[in-house]
Amino acid sequence: MAIQITRRDFMNGIAIGAGGALLQGCGGDPEPPANLSLAPPTKFSPPNASAYYPPTLTGMRGSHEGSFEVAHALAWRGEKPAHYQPLDEHYDLVVVGAGMSGLAAAWFYRKKMGPDARILLLDNHDDFGGHAKRNEFHHDGRMMLSLGGAQNLDSPSGYSKVAGGLMADIGIDDDFVAAMDINTPDNMALAGKLDADNGVALPGPNGHVTIGGNWNAVMYGGEGYEKTLRALPVSVGEQDTLIDFFGGKRDFLDGLSLSEKWEYVNSVNYNQFLLERVGLAEETVPILNAIILHLTGLSGWNLTVLEAIGNGASGIRSMGWVGKTVASVGGSFLDSLLEVRMFPDGNASVARLLVQKLIPGVAPDMTGPEDVAAAHFEYGALDRENQATRMRLNSTAVGVREVEGSRVEIDYVQQGNPLRITADHCVLACYNGLIPHLCPEMSESQKEGLSYGVKTPFVYANVLLENGRAYSELGATLFQCPYDPFQWVSTAPTMTVGGYEPPRGPDDPMVVFMMNSPMTLTAPEGPLSGRDQLRLGRHKIYSTPFASYEQQIRDQLQSLLGKHGFNHENDIRAITVNRIPHGYAYPYLALDDPEWEEGQAPHEIGRAQFGRISIANTDSEAIALMDAAFDAAWRAVEEQTA
Repeated sequence: MAIQITRRDFMNGIAIGAGGALLQGCGGDPEPPANLSLAPPTKFSPPNASAYYPPTLTGMRGSHEGSFEVAHALAWRGEKPAHYQPLDEHYDLVVVGAGMSGLAAAWFYRKKMGPDARILLLDNHDDFGGHAKRNEFHHDGRMMLSLGGAQNLDSPSGYSKVAGGLMADIGIDDDFVAAMDINTPDNMALAGKLDADNGVALPGPNGHVTIGGNWNAVMYGGEGYEKTLRALPVSVGEQDTLIDFFGGKRDFLDGLSLSEKWEYVNSVNYNQFLLERVGLAEETVPILNAIILHLTGLSGWNLTVLEAIGNGASGIRSMGWVGKTVASVGGSFLDSLLEVRMFPDGNASVARLLVQKLIPGVAPDMTGPEDVAAAHFEYGALDRENQATRMRLNSTAVGVREVEGSRVEIDYVQQGNPLRITADHCVLACYNGLIPHLCPEMSESQKEGLSYGVKTPFVYANVLLENGRAYSELGATLFQCPYDPFQWVSTAPTMTVGGYEPPRGPDDPMVVFMMNSPMTLTAPEGPLSGRDQLRLGRHKIYSTPFASYEQQIRDQLQSLLGKHGFNHENDIRAITVNRIPHGYAYPYLALDDPEWEEGQAPHEIGRAQFGRISIANTDSEAIALMDAAFDAAWRAVEEQTA
């Protein structure tokens, strides 16, 4: 999720910066050219086929087979093993979950308690990083990377002191962040380059109609927007309405008083506004939902007008005085809100940096962020007996309890084997919804707080192509595809960051990155809350097999690229589908959730310390950003070491 705005930010006038920033995205001085090497491509050797190396696995990833069954049996049916084999292992700290919060908790604990502190991280997946998964492909002597989940460093200059300190500890300081920007090509729209070409693709009778240029700028009335809108394969009447709406040619809240306008934008969902006030046909609405689906994981049925516009949707110029006021307020926050930086494998590189700091033997030759993307990782070094910090993958916790006030017992299942270990302290850096089942002794109010939020589901697919010739003919690196299963299609990140060498031209193999949100774009049937719709999206993801996703991908790419000589049967070399049913932290929605008093929100009640057990995850902050994961980890460690 590239931009996360809290309701408090809206009230302070900050949230509209996202919309105001896109108003400015139609020009300006270009960024410095990327520092791309013209030397012959580096030859990469793929990992030994017999070695355990999850990043190169294809097919269904994310919530993969073997990662969720034990937890679902516990949460859905109350089933878990009756007996456990006690291991002769006692730790100072056990962390349940090796995502960003879990890795940060281990780092903060070791930094405070010393390098000899005995720490074990458990994770139910076959790889570390949580949502920050690395997808790695090897073909024709080339290594290609893409995003398996969490993508960006969002405004790192605005991180808290502790989160910023962690970033500096692993080498991502101000100088490196500046270098990331310089080494990101100006045409990389996915990485937040506002002047990059980005297009829209709509299905037509002979494949997709693709329109390049700067579609994001068009959506805010940028230069030439009327000509672009006239090229859309929609009726002239819909084109006329879009021209008025994008260009701010009239006030679509006309007839309402100022107070009524403010009440309207805070109480009516965005899609209802598009239908009733703007006058768009329902079949046109998806065109305006594609951007917020990517930036929030939610559709315009779930967000108020103000929330949607604050997260990138069109309309800020078409609400009269209200729109002009919030736009002028938001413009001053342009630099801070759109300071987006990215590694070629997304935040997986941040996870790798943390793991290497905690367990140096996993990548002894790696020097830091300058070579993290290209470094070889030895997963066999994660769980060796002779090291202070260990990580145990494919291990699902099923019980965590304090014993006699002096230690914690942790029960887990590793590939069918029920095992038990003990620790002085435990940090639960896992999904909030599972914690009441791990710790049934908790109070009912705390369990209710932990269970309130529903995480936002999503699917990221990566498709290895034999070459990039057909894609290079599209005229942009990123396309919004509002009527397709995958609503965003982009080249995989092409920055030369972390020692990575991206494809150097269309003759090289390339990876296409595709994003799917399962949220409905048609009016929901019945009075469904946002949380209910998120549950339905999660069910849709779990019930869709890999074969169905593969067919959707092949059909969509064939329609998009077929007129440029693409043949999916010959040109697709591999497909990885990253299924994330329990995705980003629930952010609270103005249409569904009250304004709780300080300390009384469900996530605040749910994260209360439970003796020698503390909770650290983005759920506990109700903010789906990496720095929130770090802040939560620091809080949990402080609780346990006070």
